[in-house]
Amino acid sequence: MADDESGFIPLVFAELTEDEMHSRADEFYELMDKRRTTRHFSSRKVSSELIETAVKTAGTAPSGAHLQPWTFVAIANPDLKMRIRQAAEEEEEKFYTERMPDAWEEVLAPLGTDHVKEHITDAPWVVVLFRHSQRQRSNGEWSPTYYSQESCGIAAGLFIAAIHNMGLVTLTHTPSPMRFLGEILKRGEHETAMLLLPVGYPRDDAMVPQLQRKALEEILVIKE
Repeated sequence: MADDESGFIPLVFAELTEDEMHSRADEFYELMDKRRTTRHFSSRKVSSELIETAVKTAGTAPSGAHLQPWTFVAIANPDLKMRIRQAAEEEEEKFYTERMPDAWEEVLAPLGTDHVKEHITDAPWVVVLFRHSQRQRSNGEWSPTYYSQESCGIAAGLFIAAIHNMGLVTLTHTPSPMRFLGEILKRGEHETAMLLLPVGYPRDDAMVPQLQRKALEEILVIKE
């Protein structure tokens, strides 16, 4: 029974056998271990329903005080994508030629990135994740949105997993700085662009860097 006074309802939880748990865990790991980031997108169309489902999945993420401090803006309009690309390339060229620290250039070099961002116009969809830094209270005042960075990070991870699970590819692009995205997409001052994610099919000739993920013992510490 729901507790109408407290606003709580019973947790719906279906326990699995240990074998089922291991099977599901292994299958999901094997699926996600095949995920790769590419900058080579096909212009092949992707239905808006798939984007909607990915965003709904992202929206299941836990968030600080359940404030859900995110807005996903999905863009398919070619003219709007071109405006975003032009603005991104303008900022990125300054970053690559004038502002990039040596330590950052050192780790980017093996990835072959530069200021040219053709993925923005090649991919059928560009999804921009905006983080809400503030929220408007019932009395009209603006207050901080607590743990918004962490909350949006979790939502972004679920979005990326959802895209890979449905058989598409995406790229986490962070133009530096990103203020132009809020201006072009007419978002409020309380929303800060966090990620630009082109979504689509890979090109037939798509390439990815030859990289290795860290071994389990490098990323896990168990204390029993």
